[in-house]
Amino acid sequence: MSAYPLLDTIDDPAALRRLERRQLPQLAQELREFLIESVSKTGGHLSSNLGTVELTIALHYVFDTPADRIVWDVGHQTYAHKVLTGRREGMARLRMLGGVSGFPRRSESPYDTFGTGHSSTSISAALGMAVAARDKGEERRVVAVIGDGAMTAGMAFEGLNNAGVADANLLVILNDNDMSISQPVGALNKYLARLFSGHAFNAARRAGEKVLGVSPSLLQFARRTEEHLKGMLTPGTLFEEFGFNYLGPIDGHDLDSLVPTLKNIAELKGPQFLHVITRKGQGYKLAEADPVLYHGVSKFDSQNGIEPAGGAGRLSYTQVFGDWLCDMAAQDERLVAITPAMKEGSGMVRFAGEYPRRFHDVGIAEQHALTFAAGLACEGMKPVVAIYSTFLQRAYDQLIHDIALQNLPVVLAIDRGGLVGADGATHNGAFDLSYLACVPNLAVMAPADEDECRRLLTTAFRHDGPSAVRYPRGHGPGVAPQPGLEALPFGKGEIRRSGAGVALLAFGSMLAPALEAAELLGATVANMRFVKPLDRELVRQLAATHPLMVTLEENAVIGGAGAEVARVLEEERLDNRLLRLGLPDRFSEHGDAAVLLAQLGLDARGIAERIKHSGLEQSARR
Repeated sequence: MSAYPLLDTIDDPAALRRLERRQLPQLAQELREFLIESVSKTGGHLSSNLGTVELTIALHYVFDTPADRIVWDVGHQTYAHKVLTGRREGMARLRMLGGVSGFPRRSESPYDTFGTGHSSTSISAALGMAVAARDKGEERRVVAVIGDGAMTAGMAFEGLNNAGVADANLLVILNDNDMSISQPVGALNKYLARLFSGHAFNAARRAGEKVLGVSPSLLQFARRTEEHLKGMLTPGTLFEEFGFNYLGPIDGHDLDSLVPTLKNIAELKGPQFLHVITRKGQGYKLAEADPVLYHGVSKFDSQNGIEPAGGAGRLSYTQVFGDWLCDMAAQDERLVAITPAMKEGSGMVRFAGEYPRRFHDVGIAEQHALTFAAGLACEGMKPVVAIYSTFLQRAYDQLIHDIALQNLPVVLAIDRGGLVGADGATHNGAFDLSYLACVPNLAVMAPADEDECRRLLTTAFRHDGPSAVRYPRGHGPGVAPQPGLEALPFGKGEIRRSGAGVALLAFGSMLAPALEAAELLGATVANMRFVKPLDRELVRQLAATHPLMVTLEENAVIGGAGAEVARVLEEERLDNRLLRLGLPDRFSEHGDAAVLLAQLGLDARGIAERIKHSGLEQSARR
């Protein structure tokens, strides 16, 4: 007998809509159990998905998807959505090469109406769809589902501001799961609810109405003032001030409340706002107790939960950064650390505990994070912004206009440079060397191992100007960081292996495969360390004795470190042959990063083969 008798009958939302409403709680229980079992075998996002099971069922039950559009913000809460839209079998290869993506993808399913992966885009995208439907005369509902954490981003409020006057049929659902901003908002809301419903407040209001009743215009003014005061304080009236019809909050796990509420809203015109309260990890006590631990998980035993990591093991680059941050803060009291809502992911938990007044989590607000850092730097502080490569893209103007243009000493500690694996294209740090190298005043560094990462962070911190240190996800080659805070020579690389004919110029993570490939080729290997300023002296030295130069980078080959080497060769009027190897001009898929790099010819064997097959090696040997 199947463990999921009801879920097994659901191959698409049309089958779901044929169920009786009384069957939905059983479906929710089966779906939740399936997700726990499935994700424990594949890894992925768990607690966020367990929190949206009932909401997902209710949305597909009430709305005629995919004709009606659902846009999921970020998308790490869409596993239930994927299961109900015909991808239950595909969940066995979730986030694996060739398998189901961990985020919505338009190319994967017509039910994935908008591709996501970064936060706070849902309202803007859904509004665009709603306006398009209005202008084409199509009767359809468009729903944006956004979490309270994503509401910390300015883009969400830009979308709300536009939607309130757009005259389109848009429903925004705030999935408030008591993470991030919901606690202060919820506490304030409860306090104000007690205040505005209490005897003292109402008695005072009645007395005021009695006194002001002698003047109707004065009474009307007082009531308007009261409502605007509430609008400044209570979330319901706040969204109504944006032009939405606010409803809620309601229990996001109560299908008997969700379904009729959504059916009623479906009949309404114009912008609607529904506030639902959910709980991350709902139905799985281990995830309920620690939703952060169970947010993104590797494979685990669903009965016993995640086992604590055993032994010290190798340090990840993230841990190297976290330790360096605390050590440098102890030495220099000017250091302040900033993160856009990635304290755990960026390795800042220890720093936040030891230096709480010098730690700033600004929420999902990358633009604000960089300009905030610029302001701190203007006043003599030494800000360090810990940010993922793919999230830095969202603050490019602030990097140029507010930091680089003013030549302010802000350090960008850029995690997840290069391919990140299972999260795929939305999270790959594939472009940072390209978009950073062209910015004046900005120094760009790429460490090749853990010790070099620590030392380049020190180099960047002591540099009197803006700087970026870009390092990959996970572990390095295993070079233990040395104690102390020693910097490396600014703008200087080094020769790590001497050979003949071919010079491999490796940037960052590509040093290890370059050294292996050099053994097959008899080549010279240079650890460049700096993308900008590029070590011109080292380039000239290599060019004098190596007819073929090969640049290696885990970054888009267009405009990246190889392009900097080509520029220097051109400016120095050197006629060496140059082969630039890096990520191709396409978005890389999700899957194991090592496998993907091998497929792209960026492992040791692939590098050697690409050089041999280029025809340039033979000419270099002559």
